[in-house]
Amino acid sequence: MANIFEVPQPSNDLLEKAYQVRLASIKISQTENQNRIKALNFMADYLEKNTEEILEANNQDYKKAEKEGISNALLSRLKLSKEKLNSGIEGVRKVGELADPVNQVQIKRELSKGLILERKTVPIGVLGVIFESRPDAVMQISSLAIRSGNGVMLKGGSEANFTNTSIVKALQEGLSKSGFDNNAICLLTSRKDSMSMLNLEKYINLIIPRGSNELVKFIQENTKIPVLGHADGICHLFIDIEANLEMALSVALDSKIQYPAACNAIETLLVHKDIAPAFLEKAIPLFNSNNVKLIGDKRSVELGLKYEASTEDWQTEYLDLILSIKIVDDLAEAITHIQKYSSKHTDGIITENLSTANKFMNLVDSAGVFHNCSTRFADGFRYGFGAEVGISTQTLPPRGPVGLEGLVTYKYFLKGNGNIVDDFSSGQAIYSHKDL
Repeated sequence: MANIFEVPQPSNDLLEKAYQVRLASIKISQTENQNRIKALNFMADYLEKNTEEILEANNQDYKKAEKEGISNALLSRLKLSKEKLNSGIEGVRKVGELADPVNQVQIKRELSKGLILERKTVPIGVLGVIFESRPDAVMQISSLAIRSGNGVMLKGGSEANFTNTSIVKALQEGLSKSGFDNNAICLLTSRKDSMSMLNLEKYINLIIPRGSNELVKFIQENTKIPVLGHADGICHLFIDIEANLEMALSVALDSKIQYPAACNAIETLLVHKDIAPAFLEKAIPLFNSNNVKLIGDKRSVELGLKYEASTEDWQTEYLDLILSIKIVDDLAEAITHIQKYSSKHTDGIITENLSTANKFMNLVDSAGVFHNCSTRFADGFRYGFGAEVGISTQTLPPRGPVGLEGLVTYKYFLKGNGNIVDDFSSGQAIYSHKDL
C-alpha cells in the first residue's frame, strides 16, 4: 500500500488545530496529579450525561455501515452497546485511580558536591492516534492521554464518524468543566486530514496506529514521526504432548471465539502429533458447534478436518471464526513455525511440563508469551493498566499493551552551583557519583 500516492501537506485549518493541541498539551503537562484525576471524572460524568445521544449516533453509524456491506469483524468492533459504553465510562474513572506516571524520579545522583542529577518522567507531548471502527477506543485513548499529561489528535474510521464525534464532544465538555483547555482532545473526521497528520512532525510527537495491517504499514513507511504499533495479530497456541486435554480444549476455544475480531485471538493452533488424535476428536465437534471453520495441514485433514490449509493460511490474520491447525512433531517444530509466521504479538503453550513451558516462553520472541491460559488476556485493561492506547510488537519498549507508562518519556535535570567541567579536567574537583 505504501507510496501509492503522496501524503498530502496539511491544510491551514489542520495546522491551526495541531497548533492548538500543542499549546493545550504544554498546559496540561504542567498540571498537578489531582487536577488530571478531576478532569477524568468530569469526562466520565459528561459521557454518562450524553449516553443516549452517543448510542443513537452509534446506531446511525451501524445502520450505514451495514448498508455499505463492511466486514463482520469491523461491524463487531463498531457496535457500541449500552453495557460496552458503561464499561468504557468506568474505564475512564479507573484510569484516574492509577498511580501518576508523571514527575516520577527514576534517578537521583550526586555527581559531585553541589551537583545533583535527577531523571524524571515527563509527558511525551502530542499523540496522534489513527484507528478503525472501535469507538470505545476514543474513551480509552483520551483518558490515558489526559492522565499522562499529553494532548491527543484522534482520527477514527469514517464508519464511526457520528459516534466518535458524539463521544469527543462529551469528553471536551468534561475537560472544559474541569478547567482544562478542551483543545487537548481533537478529533479529525476527513481521510485527507488523517493522511496529512503524517506530515505534522512539528506538532505530533508519537503516532499510534490501530487498525489493519495495510493501514499500519502505510503509516510506518510514510511519516518522519516515531510510530508505535503492530501491523498483524497472528497469534499461536501450541498444544503440547503433556497438555491437560480438557484445559487445552477450553483455552483453545476461548482464545479463538471469545472475541474473534480482536488482535489477540489465535489464528493458528499447533498440536503435538502424539496428542493430536485425542485432541482433534473432541476439538472438531466443539469448534464446529461454535461455527468455527477449521483449515488444516494434510495430517489434520487425515484426522477429520474438511479443509486443507495453504502456506498463505499460516500468515493470515482472519479476525473471524476461522482457525488454521497444524500438527507438529515436537516442541522444536512448534517454535520454528512460530518464529517463521508469528507477528510477535502473543503466543501460548498448553502443557503440564514446566521445563517445556519455560523453554517455549524463553525461545518465542513475542511481546506476550503465555502458559496454560487464553491469549485473550493480552490486554491493557486485563493487565491492570486501566486501559491501553494500543499494542506494540516492536522489541524496544514500550512493548505489548501500552498503558500510562508507555505515554511518558524522561528528562535529565541537573542542578549545580556554578560547577564547570574544567575543574574536573584539571583535578580541582572530583566526581562522587553517589546515588541519593
